[in-house]
Amino acid sequence: MNTKLSLEKPAFWRSSWFRLIAVGVLAAAVLTYCVARGRAADPVSYRTSEVDRGDVVSRVSATGSLAALVTVEVGSQISGRIQSLFADFNSQVKQGQLIAKIDSSLYTAASQQARANLLSARASLERAEVQSAEVQRQAVRARQLAEQKLISENDRDAAVTNARASQASVSQAKAEVERARSALSQADTNLRYTDILAPTDGIVISRAVNVGQTVAASLQAPVLFTIAQDLREMEVHTNVAESDIGRLEADMPVQFTVDAYPGQAFSGKIREIRNAPQILQNVVTYDAVIDVDNADLKLKPGMTASVSITIDRAEDVLRVPNAALRFQPPGTEAGRTRDAERAVWVLRGKELVRVPVETGISDGTMTAIKSGDLKLDDAVVTAITSGGGDQPARTRMPRIL
Repeated sequence: MNTKLSLEKPAFWRSSWFRLIAVGVLAAAVLTYCVARGRAADPVSYRTSEVDRGDVVSRVSATGSLAALVTVEVGSQISGRIQSLFADFNSQVKQGQLIAKIDSSLYTAASQQARANLLSARASLERAEVQSAEVQRQAVRARQLAEQKLISENDRDAAVTNARASQASVSQAKAEVERARSALSQADTNLRYTDILAPTDGIVISRAVNVGQTVAASLQAPVLFTIAQDLREMEVHTNVAESDIGRLEADMPVQFTVDAYPGQAFSGKIREIRNAPQILQNVVTYDAVIDVDNADLKLKPGMTASVSITIDRAEDVLRVPNAALRFQPPGTEAGRTRDAERAVWVLRGKELVRVPVETGISDGTMTAIKSGDLKLDDAVVTAITSGGGDQPARTRMPRIL
């Protein structure tokens, strides 16, 4: 019996769909291999910055507001209608100058009534003194007659009692005179308070009343004017964060700007750092008071100041960008954690070299270099721009100094 071996391929091998799928898988594998080889062949590129020489200034930034050194709120101790105003916004005033007048009709009448009451009390005192003198004479005669047995002892005692009562009446009349005198003094004082006088030399920066307006001083003294003593000397009240306040000291130089004069810097110095904390939304700040010379009167109370306080300065030193101190090549993180010393990576030729350095102050962008194997115009690396993914496999490993 002859057995015929079948050499025909299975049906699925003869399928055109299967052949198409096989070709596609093969093409994808070849493409992936080529792309991988192309990426592996890409050279590593670095972003570098040259070491230069210059000044590094460490500063603390804050915001604040301008204010006059001495600001006085002028109020009224009495109630009444504003009759006249003798000062307005920006008026220059002298101490004791009349700046407003409250209607004095009621206070004049009260003063006149108090003066009349004093005159009446004095007249009552005079009458009491006359009556007391007469009763005293009668008491003396009663004693004499009682000694001669011409009147009874009861009449004598009654005369003596009347004398003592008359003395008490005189004392009471004197007290009434003093009370009337005090009432007159109070009425005259209230009358004087109808003249609102400037308590100090300065300039009026605020006026809160108009002619005809009634002010009521029953609960608290209403503010009529605000006078700044001298705007040629001002101060800035700043809000310095608690993380920076320990770096500040009195007499440190300060630079600040205001929106009214863009591009123009004003100078001052710290007078004091106040201990009272200011807490806003759980943020703690402290007030550093800055003295400012305003001889040209450009600055005005209430302006917002952007303050820069100079903490330290290093002049003509080698400096590198802060990004260079943060840069770390791939594959060297472990070594960095073992070494606490700060370092930069320098591109010398085609080789990446780690250079330990001792750093100084920083201005937030540049850092001063105190010591280290760095030279002017060395190219310090700040970032990898391309090829970084395969750098350990395709490039020479960095050399550590």
